[in-house]
Amino acid sequence: EFSRGLIKENFDEKDTSDRNGTEISFIPDADIFLNFKFRKEYIERMLRNYAYLNPGLKIFFNGETFYSENGLKDLLDEELENETLYPIIHLRDNDIEVAITHTDKSQTETYFSFVNGQNTTQGGTHLNAFREAYVKTIREFFNKNFDASDVRKSIVAAVSINVEEPVFESQTKTKLGSNDIGPNGPTVRTFIIDFLKSKLDNFLHRNPELAEAIQRKILISERERKELSGIQKLARERAKKVSLHNKKLRDCRQHYNDQKNERKGETQIFITEGDSASGSITKSRDVETQAVFSLKGKPLNCYGLTKKVVYENEEFNLLQAALNIEESLEDLRYNQVIIATDADVDGMHIRLLMITFFLQFFPDLIKNGHLYILQTPLFRVRNKKETRYCYSEQERIKALNELGKNPEITRFKGLGEISPDEFKHFIGKDIRLEPVVAGKDQTINQLLEFYMGKNTPDRQTFILENLVVEDPDIDKKEILAEAVDEN
Repeated sequence: EFSRGLIKENFDEKDTSDRNGTEISFIPDADIFLNFKFRKEYIERMLRNYAYLNPGLKIFFNGETFYSENGLKDLLDEELENETLYPIIHLRDNDIEVAITHTDKSQTETYFSFVNGQNTTQGGTHLNAFREAYVKTIREFFNKNFDASDVRKSIVAAVSINVEEPVFESQTKTKLGSNDIGPNGPTVRTFIIDFLKSKLDNFLHRNPELAEAIQRKILISERERKELSGIQKLARERAKKVSLHNKKLRDCRQHYNDQKNERKGETQIFITEGDSASGSITKSRDVETQAVFSLKGKPLNCYGLTKKVVYENEEFNLLQAALNIEESLEDLRYNQVIIATDADVDGMHIRLLMITFFLQFFPDLIKNGHLYILQTPLFRVRNKKETRYCYSEQERIKALNELGKNPEITRFKGLGEISPDEFKHFIGKDIRLEPVVAGKDQTINQLLEFYMGKNTPDRQTFILENLVVEDPDIDKKEILAEAVDEN
């Protein structure tokens, strides 16, 4: 038994009928891991990936079995749930496996990349090579110089390679930096280009109907891009004019896309609701690593809209420019994009509208773990000796019991009510962030359609079935009717 690297106790070996193996159990050290929690979604995602990368392997967790017969093809099948434009292309060889398809539900490129079983969420040399190789192969197959963005628009692909002695660009191993497959092998780029040029080209020749579906998708993307080009030009000119005096963004000095920046992992941008909240955060933030973007009110519900709205809507366009994600997530300027809204109905609505925006147009931001919700205290409980900040009713009751008679209680209704001196405690080392995670129960499109679409009766039924009302004499339908009237 170990604690902080030191042996606390040695145990004698015992005879057992169990199979040989190693079992490790652990408890996170509360002095090191502050406010920790195990998130089932992350654990399940990790186990699913292990199953996809090791077809035939069964993993059991909390009564659920994780198993895959077809590797990365199953990954895309589960992610898309029949929302593909054509059957998934699944190709394998020694040390490489890819699965490719397109969908008309997304405006972006979506990739799942792995190296030696590690989920490289930030890509790297292998993903760059795959994106290049796919465009090169498609151009040569159709003998047309398609624009690369048209070829890759709405692509959903998974790529896994094995590399000898891989070099990663960070300790978390989320981005491959290696250029070579092994000491005596080809470069990663050459290896992947040769693989796709042979395997994908042969597959397309054997499946002409599928090749036609890909060509149709490219031509549609080309037409949409040309329709957008004029709007994009105007939006960029407008953004350039206001960039020097943009009151929405209070930038920081360090940025996530600066490879030489040792603090890039600490970079954050807070998306706030109005000037009062942004004022408190701006005055208490770390100007080196924390930026603030201020919304002017409730943003547009962009579910079902095309990418055109991002350029036509000034606020969305400026936010896109601030994050620097128009072309690719690789250029993201902040590691953590944090939605910071009031703990009330309006704040929750704005939070949902912003999550809808990112799910609709930049889902990779969420899939790669960059989007968070800022948790701020609901109450301040204090006496003459001590001040407690409480994030829930349970914490408030506990503080009341521990601080003695008649402590002063303050209920924070909005972020603007919290002074900068207090706010620095909530966005510093003790910051509480709730990651936004896309679950497996529904696809992104199904999720948005139910919660943000026009199916009002279904949503009302869902609310009535799940609304918690402590007073049995209160009619749920009356509460819902009042809420609808207010909005």
